[in-house]
This record gives sequence, C-alpha cells and structure tokens, in this order.
Amino acid sequence: MVGIAGLLAQLIIDTSFSWIRMLVALFLSIIASIAIGILAARSRFAGRIIIPVLDVFQTLPILAFFPFVIYIVVATLPGYIGINAAVIFLIVTSMIWNIAFGVYESITTLPAEFIEAARIYGMSRLARLRKIFIPACMPRVAEQSVLSWAIGLFYLVTSEIFSTGNANYAVKYGIGVEITKLAFSGNLLYYLIGILVFIGFVVATRFLLFVPFEHYSTRYTEGKKKARRWTISLQLAKQASHEKTYHVHAAKLHMFTQHAYRERPAKRVQPTSKKRMSRFYAYMYAAVALIIIIALLVYNYRFLVGYESETAVALAVSFVRVWGAFAAILIVAVPVSVYLVFMAKRTSRYILLFQVIASIPATILLPIIALSLSGYPGHGEITAFLIFFLSGLWYVIFGIISNSKTISASILDVKKVFGVKGTLAWRKLYIGAIMPGLITGAVTAIAGEWNASIVAEYFTTTGISGSNVVSSVGIGIGKLLDLSLANGNIVLLITALINLTAMILIINTFVWKRLYRKVERTSV
Repeated sequence: MVGIAGLLAQLIIDTSFSWIRMLVALFLSIIASIAIGILAARSRFAGRIIIPVLDVFQTLPILAFFPFVIYIVVATLPGYIGINAAVIFLIVTSMIWNIAFGVYESITTLPAEFIEAARIYGMSRLARLRKIFIPACMPRVAEQSVLSWAIGLFYLVTSEIFSTGNANYAVKYGIGVEITKLAFSGNLLYYLIGILVFIGFVVATRFLLFVPFEHYSTRYTEGKKKARRWTISLQLAKQASHEKTYHVHAAKLHMFTQHAYRERPAKRVQPTSKKRMSRFYAYMYAAVALIIIIALLVYNYRFLVGYESETAVALAVSFVRVWGAFAAILIVAVPVSVYLVFMAKRTSRYILLFQVIASIPATILLPIIALSLSGYPGHGEITAFLIFFLSGLWYVIFGIISNSKTISASILDVKKVFGVKGTLAWRKLYIGAIMPGLITGAVTAIAGEWNASIVAEYFTTTGISGSNVVSSVGIGIGKLLDLSLANGNIVLLITALINLTAMILIINTFVWKRLYRKVERTSV
C-alpha cells in the first residue's frame, strides 16, 4: 500500500489533470459564449435562431448524451486524445449556456447611445467589439463563470467515473478515477484524504481564479458607471479625432453621455400574445414533424417498435425515481431555505458552509455509497435514490436563497411588525415569497437528477478492480443508455435519447414555464 506522501502526490497529479480539463473547457466556453451572445444580441435574425436553441439545450440532460458523444468522438479521434476530447466537450456543454445568456443580456441592455456614438465617430466593428461589447459583457461572464465551474465539476467527475465503465473508454488520470479506485481499495482514510484534496483544489480555485475575476467585475458596479462611460467616451473621441479636435469631441461626448445616461426606470418587456402563439405553433409543427419521422422509421424498420416499447418503460420507471427523489428534496430543502432566508441570524456563514459541501459532486460519493449498501436488499434502488437526492438538493436550496434578494421588504416588515409566525406565516408569507426561486431551482434540480441517472442506475468497476456491477437497478433510462453503448446498439441508444429529450422539452414547455409565468404575474 502506498504511503500518505505518495498518495498525496498521486492525488495532486490526478486532480491537476482534471483541473486542466476544467480550465480548457472554461476557456472554450467563455470564448464561444462571447461570440454567440454578441451575435445573438446584435443580429435580429441570428437571435431568433440562437436564443431558442440555447433555451432548449440548457434544459436538456446533457450527460445522457455522453454515451453517444463518446461513440462519435472516439470514433473520430481514437485513443486517449478522443476520450479526453469527449470529456472536455461534455464539460463545455454544461458550462456554456448560462455564460452565453449572461453575455446576451449584457449586450441587449447596453444603452443604445454607446452604439450610436460609435457610429457617429466611425468606430470599426473590431474596435466596437474590443472597446464596447467585450468590456460590457465581462462582468456577467465573471459572475456566471463561478456557477459554470460548479456545474462543470459535477460533469467532470461523472464523465470520468462513467468513462471507467468500459475499458476501451478509460480516463487514465483524473480525480474521479482516483477517488473511485480509493473507494474500492477499502481504505476509508485514503478515500477521505482524496475528498479533502478535491475540496482543497475547489477552495484554492475560488480564491486564486474567481476572486480576481470577480474583482474585475467590480470595476463596473453602480458607483463607477460614470467613470466607465467617461473613459469609453474619451476612447471614442481619441479614435475618431485628430489631436487638435480631441478636446472638442471629448466635451461634446461628455455632455452627450451626461444626458443619455441619467437613471431611467427599467422597461419590462412582456411577451405579446402573437409571440406566444408563434411559439406554440413552432412547438406544434416540431412535434408533428417528429411524429411523422418516427412513423416513417417504424414503418420501414419494424424492430423500432420493440425498442420504443423498451425505452418507454425504462423512461417511465426513471421518471418515478426522479420525481420521488425530488419530493424528498422538497421536504428537506424548503424548510432549510425558509430558515436561512427568514429566520437565521448568521445566514452568510451557513451559505459558505453549504457552498463547501455542495462543491463535492454527488457522483464522487457514489463509489462509497454503492459499496456501503451492497449487502442490503434493494441496494441498487437505495443507491439511485441517494444519488438523485444529492444531485438535486443544492440546486433547490441555492435557487431559493439566490432569489431571496428580490423578496419585497414589505414581506419582512409584515412578519416583524405583526409577529406573523407558525402555519399562518408559511401559508401567507413564506411559500409565496420563495416560489419564483423554488421553480428556478426545481428546473435545474430535475435536470441534475436526469443527468445523474447515467451513473446512479448502473455503475460498474470495469477498468478499476476487475469487472463487477457494483450497483444496478432493474430497469431505467440511465441503465438503458449505458448498456446500449456497451453492446454497440446505437439505434437503441438514439431511440432512448429522442424519447428522453422529447419528455424533458414537453415538461419544460407546458409545466415549468407556465408555472413560472403564473408566479411572475402574481408577484408583480
């Protein structure tokens, strides 16, 4: 058995490999998000295509596509390069959506006077990009990158663990792989050391990377808006003017911006009935087209009927597991969140503690959970439930807490002045106040659970210590995806993905979005 010093060295090497994958994925996500977000914001035609696509993909369980991604990428780039490319690609698909939306929102809310002034003084497109658009979106990029990193850690560990499920798709170095090995070695102390090293890297990244990044964003806070506008105005004048007319242009632009950037109430844009109907018809046409395609495939390939039946049953069983775990999440998350928002006196300390705990992905605990329950009846179902529960819990808690800033002060005043408490406070104050954050957290929590199904429902030790099925449910969509890849049945794999995607889109469109609009209307 290797000593503590050797173990720490190995853990640092493995975590470094994982962090390199994460940093590459974050860099690619930021570059792609800036390009996509600015294009969508500045081109009406591109925006009509890009924004709906982003809206759809951010709600899909991307991890469910990982078996298919591995098959395609490794077929294109065989060997170790291919599997690393597949892992990085998966992490990018988890990081990019919220950063891209942040860039889009930053550019669309940029005062039109900036663009108008740039046109007046003949700034080139490259100069606008470098001096206006990129500086304007970087604060949101910094803010969203922190969230993307946390989400990416879940996908990193999960993809590394999943890739060990087949010896042909094995990540050789990675913290997910190493901690899985330590769990199966039976040495609990070494396993805990691995967890601590992982947490140490998370904390170090927070202070060495994201604190400076967030500090950059403070340059654009409310207190420094005028200085920023004045700096940009001078830059515009410098580029367009000769030295002798520079001061004249600077003075004009100063007067221009002082008038243009007076504080104005934000305009709330409500979707018109025509836009809602156009979306409805778009979804309807897409559904009809999908039905026609499926009917043609079934007519020409009769064996698809059996695949569809198998997929539907597996999806239904996983649906029950996911929503059963979500019910348990609500039982725990809602009281904890209400306590933190309305009752706790040291909320910031609790949140910091929760952030540290939440930084440990549920999948990094999967090996020890599976081994601990292996001797009990129904251990596969219990393991799946715990992984589903841990995969969605923190999304709900942080969704509610992050939304607490928007809770009207009058609610807190009513509670304090009238002494409202007990069941009355729950019915009249707490539930209504946390509902927007609860719905936002619920959407991401359910997506997190579906992503976790790929390892929660079927987990093997192939490539680690023999070839054993450590935890497995009787039937489930995650298990079906795993086995279809292992057996090389790509048609069944694609059939399962289509069904899962269709179900997620239907629920998001006709349940979550309607609930959110309803809550938004009642809270105005």
